[in-house]
Parts: sequence; C-alpha cells; structure tokens
Amino acid sequence: MLDSILKERDLLPILTHEDGTAVTPETWQKRREELLRALETYSYGVTPTIPVKVRGEVVEENVKAYANKALQQKVNITIETEHGEFTFPVWLFIPKRVEKPPVILHTAFRFGQPKADPPIRRVPVEEILDHGYALVSLPYGDVVNDNLHGDFSDGLAAYFGVTKENRKPDEWGKIGMWAYAASRTMDYLETRANELDIAHTAIIGHSRLGKTSLWAGAQDERFWCVISNDSGYGGAATSKHGSPDGEKSWHFGDWHNGNWDWCCNNFMDYIEKEDEKPYDQSWLLAAVAPRLLYVGSAVEDLWADPASEFISTLWASQAWEMLGKPGLITPDKMPEAGEVSADGDVGYHMRFGSHFLSREDWNNYIAFMDRHLGR
Repeated sequence: MLDSILKERDLLPILTHEDGTAVTPETWQKRREELLRALETYSYGVTPTIPVKVRGEVVEENVKAYANKALQQKVNITIETEHGEFTFPVWLFIPKRVEKPPVILHTAFRFGQPKADPPIRRVPVEEILDHGYALVSLPYGDVVNDNLHGDFSDGLAAYFGVTKENRKPDEWGKIGMWAYAASRTMDYLETRANELDIAHTAIIGHSRLGKTSLWAGAQDERFWCVISNDSGYGGAATSKHGSPDGEKSWHFGDWHNGNWDWCCNNFMDYIEKEDEKPYDQSWLLAAVAPRLLYVGSAVEDLWADPASEFISTLWASQAWEMLGKPGLITPDKMPEAGEVSADGDVGYHMRFGSHFLSREDWNNYIAFMDRHLGR
C-alpha cells in the first residue's frame, strides 16, 4: 500500500547523485552536501560561514529552581564576527540529580510573555527535568523579528546587512537566521561540556520553529537528535502532490501571509509550481541521516498536511537504511491518530488533536530519546 502511495507522489530521488550515479555509504557525505546545497539555494538561503567567536555570560541565576531540583540560568550569548558583536538570550535549566544530563535545545515562542521572562509557557519544564534532561530555551524573536513582509530591520538581519530591497536570490531568510542562532547556542554549550552531555543534544521546534529545527539539525551534525513538531510546508511535509487543505508556496506570498521572508527569494520562483521544484522536503529530513530524527504530526492539523509529513519521513528513511541503520519502522498503511512508530532511528507519530506542541508530543519524543540512551 505505501509503495503505491510513494509512487503516486512521484518524489525526487534521494539515493542518486547529481551525476546520476548511485549513492553508497562511502559517498553519502557527498550526497548530503548536494541535498543541502539545493535546499539553501532554493529554499532557506545560504548560511554565512565567516569565522565567529562565541561567548556566554550568566546574567541571572536561580540555584533552587523547581523545588530545588534544578539550576536555572539566563545566559546572554554574544557572537563576534567581522560585523561586530550581536547578543541574544537563552535560558538554561539543569537538573541537579543527574550528572552531565543530555540536552534538549528548544527553539521557542514567547506566547505573549515579557522579554525578561523565559519563554516556557506551554512547556512541561519540570517533567523534562524529572526525566533527566537539561533544557535550553531559545526565544526566536530575540534573534530576528517575525513581523513578516520583509522586515529585516533588526536582529541578525540588521547585523548581517540583509535588506528587503537588496537581498540576493539565495541570501538567507529568517528560518536560516533562527537556525544559525541555534548553532551558535551549540557553540556556547560546548563551553559547558563539563556539566552537560553535549554529545547527546537534541533540537526541537514547533510549526515554523519545527522548520527551523530541521534546517539547523540538517546543517549542524553536532545535533544528536532532530525533532520536528507540526512543521508542515517548508518543514517535514513533502510539497509534491500535497493535500489541497495544506499550506502551499503561494500562501507565503507578500499578498497573503507575507512569510516569504522566512525563505530566500529563489523560493518565490516556485509559487504555484509545487511539483516543479528541483528539491523537496524529504531531502531536508534525509540530510539528518544517520543521526536520530523524529517527526510529529496531529490528525486535525490539516494546514501542516500530516499525510505529507508522514510520506516525506517514510521516503527519507531510505537514507538510514542505505547506511545500515533502522529507519522508520511502520505498518504498511497510512498512520491513524494515536499511532506511534518509534522503534527505528527515525520516529513518527500521529497525535489526536490540532496544531500544538503538547505534553503527549513531549512524552513521545522523550521516550524515543530515552530508548536510544539505553534508559
């Protein structure tokens, strides 16, 4: 059944090099670079690779957070490049009962919270700590605004001199900037390696920040596990022959949502040309291989097109299998609400309900990581 659905979708090949030769385990890194190059050229834009120095300063601290079970810190992370300095905050929560806990880096929304507060509303922080994970909360709006319609007036956009009028066709958009901040946060976490198990750092995000987490995790191989929650179009969902109820490229347009500035200008060349793209989102997922990947969907989240999220995950799974890893282990049928497929190195679930990062989602992701940590 699934083979016929994959055939109908006419998805782009993952295990064929640009020159037509077959991908092998020995040439996978070359293929991964091809996938990333296509994604940065046509979707997210090119991430700057200029030399950067990173430092962090603890500016607030609660040594008895969560009934004295955790250390809570606000850290200002400063990057220094040829453009000068740029600073953004993260909040770090470290459980006391675990020596060198693994880390979850959450690219986070504020949901109306003051900028002075950690962006943890709707996040089960105490449960995450009780499961033995440190949590890093990265508020995306402090990296660059999400005002849409090409507002590059602040944050990393202004720091790097990006403008709506003069942006090059493959110059990065805001998803790339948020992902860049996640990697710079990883730079800082490496300075805390005596306290944290940074070799087991997962990155997670929801919705547009699920797109962000996938792009950050695809590029930065230091992320041990990459988790997307309801990321939809431009995230986990394949755009080829997608559901008519799901988001499409034209929704990104300046006349509609205006969120085209999440991507590079080349992205706009494929407005209403979904099936003509020279890349697809399954390439984004495959670029994570052979590391851990988990995609979460919700049955009522039609805008994120959960069927296309599953199809993309299943198609990308062949990269893990080629590398000798167990990919997505799933029955030969489309998933139903409440079903979890998390026995391989690629996980997927279809949750009841709508567009939300719920405790059920968190529990599934934690169980997946626990299994791979041998817990």
